[in-house]
Amino acid sequence: MSLREILEKIVEEDTQVLLSDSNKDWEASTLLENLSEPMLRRQAYMQPGLYIAEINDGGYLGTVLYKVKRKP
Repeated sequence: MSLREILEKIVEEDTQVLLSDSNKDWEASTLLENLSEPMLRRQAYMQPGLYIAEINDGGYLGTVLYKVKRKP
């Protein structure tokens, strides 16, 4: 699954979460609008309620891209 597909699913389901990187909390819709195409095409995995991590070339979980937070 691509990062784009994960973000689209969050938006479509109106999941009340924020995605946090090391700098800021983001709405999924904002990331969809502002991330580069290569970033959106990255293969990723979402562990609901915890994180979104990229999947590396070996097929294993790699770097955590975003931590998932409940909206206040």
